[in-house]
Amino acid sequence: MIRRVCAFVSPKWRRCCGLALAALLLTPAAPPGTASAESAGAMTTTASPQQARKRQPPRTKKKKQPTTRSKRATAKKRSRTRAPIVPVLRHTTPRGAGALTADLTALLGSRTRNGDWGAMVVSITRGDTLFSHGADSKLVPASTMKLFTAAVALDKLGAEYTFSTDVLRDGTVGRDGTLNGNLILRGDGDPSLSPRFVRGGPAASMALLAQLVAGAGIKRVTGSLIADASGFEGRRIPEGWLSRYAGAGYAAPFSALTLNENIVIVGIAPGRSGGAASVFLEPATTGFTVTNTVRTVAGGGTRISARRIGDDRIVVSGTIGARAGTSRYQLVVGDPVTFTAGALKAALESQGVKVDGEVRVGRTPEQAAIVASLPSPPLARLVSVMNRESINIFAELLYRNAARGIERKTVGSAESAGATLKTFMTKDVGADADAVTATDGSGLSVLDRVTPRALVQLLDHAHRAPWGSAFHASLPVAGESELLRNRMRATPAQGNLHAKTGTTNDVIGLSGYVTAENGEILAFAFLYNGKDRWHARETIDAMGPTMAAFSRD
Repeated sequence: MIRRVCAFVSPKWRRCCGLALAALLLTPAAPPGTASAESAGAMTTTASPQQARKRQPPRTKKKKQPTTRSKRATAKKRSRTRAPIVPVLRHTTPRGAGALTADLTALLGSRTRNGDWGAMVVSITRGDTLFSHGADSKLVPASTMKLFTAAVALDKLGAEYTFSTDVLRDGTVGRDGTLNGNLILRGDGDPSLSPRFVRGGPAASMALLAQLVAGAGIKRVTGSLIADASGFEGRRIPEGWLSRYAGAGYAAPFSALTLNENIVIVGIAPGRSGGAASVFLEPATTGFTVTNTVRTVAGGGTRISARRIGDDRIVVSGTIGARAGTSRYQLVVGDPVTFTAGALKAALESQGVKVDGEVRVGRTPEQAAIVASLPSPPLARLVSVMNRESINIFAELLYRNAARGIERKTVGSAESAGATLKTFMTKDVGADADAVTATDGSGLSVLDRVTPRALVQLLDHAHRAPWGSAFHASLPVAGESELLRNRMRATPAQGNLHAKTGTTNDVIGLSGYVTAENGEILAFAFLYNGKDRWHARETIDAMGPTMAAFSRD
């Protein structure tokens, strides 16, 4: 065999071929598909160094390949970390009450891995309960608490009720426009002193009042500007609000005098390069002392810090580029009363009305005469904005105003509001006395507890109440508006289901109304307390369309 192969080559290469083939024939065979390091070494050592140099191809730098062991380890690791494919949770089309119960039960237990559920579905049209799971469990409601606030406010005040922020005087006005006495700003717990309702920016509400005062002929006030927020309790933060909420816009302090949702905007504009920047507040207010150490530097960058120290001081520091535009930062107000009254004083000065004294907190004298008033939009509109955008400060103000009532004889406090809500729920709605525990009106408190049954009972009562249309209209609509705009789209719930959401780190809730395929109106409440809230939301978003697709046998 060796002679036949070597017969076609020169004598010089016969010797090499013979040695190489002989070595190959004497080497043990490797398993199929396996490289043998030993056979490669034997072939290299059979030739002389000179022959090996002639036969070797030019060296090229090759990318180092991982060993077989590392490849297997990588593949094994990938197989361990690859998440299983979980199908999207889809709604069903139940036919009959039994099918709806079975489908909702299956959906409720299909995704969440921990936590507690409470749920109830009732047909308002026929009066029967279609689904119940933990309906009497006392759970944290989050912002579904605003349903109770909306209902009790509408019930005690009426959908057309308006608030009034008044400016009064306790002295006479001379022919020269001098008020010999004090000017009083009396708060009514009006949430509408905000750019949401008054055009012109954060200062527009107080600017409008100042114009009315100037139009009444007052040019100078010899006394002080008294801020009267006595309609509400002095406590600015409800019990149960966590300390980590402090400084967040969604948890701003509140009072009967509340302006711009108790947010002040700090504006910084560059000056000349190397010089100081200018700082201003929106709205302008005498309620703060501003310390400004911001320097203008070359370029267009900004490095600015704006912070509130105590209730009455704002410190702004850093640098702003000469080519930079105006920067704005939002700060939560610490003392809403002096902030709001200070904004009125600044607005009066801009209208040419001089106030000799300072802003001080006090009560309106009985003999005081009204100079100007700024009414709010109807309560129905305020409730709609509160529910659709889930504004906490609106809820706290309306909750306490419900306790004050139309006569405004009761101080609006968490205690009086809680008592008013309890009476409403037990006597009017028919809920158990311990079904609702409320320490605030927004649901931000971690101490609030409600049952799904109480929520459904409230929805049933609201549906039949004289103010029911305003209550219905205040709720976001699935797939179309506000907080439900991107949920349950392209399902039977879109444009049909309208409900209040509730969301925190540990709560997912949805409670409202949906019309079934056969025309029945269903009231429902879904509450989840736990850490698996994303799966809970997916579950709710499948149960909503399932109710919409429901039909009786």
